[in-house]
Amino acid sequence: MSVKTYTVQGMTCGHCVASVTEEVGEVPGVTGVDVDLATGRLDVTGEGVTDEAVRQAVEEAGYTVTP
Repeated sequence: MSVKTYTVQGMTCGHCVASVTEEVGEVPGVTGVDVDLATGRLDVTGEGVTDEAVRQAVEEAGYTVTP
């Protein structure tokens, strides 16, 4: 298992957190998702999860991963 950390822009409420958590949680290999609304921090736990897959999931939820 590995944990990767990302920064997500555009989240403003609990619904935003739920949307990102749901979309990223559906990425194959993801076993855990932790989103901090205050900092925009997204921690993804899993095996074989690519940065591109996480980025696409966040964009599907309507937000942006910053470099």
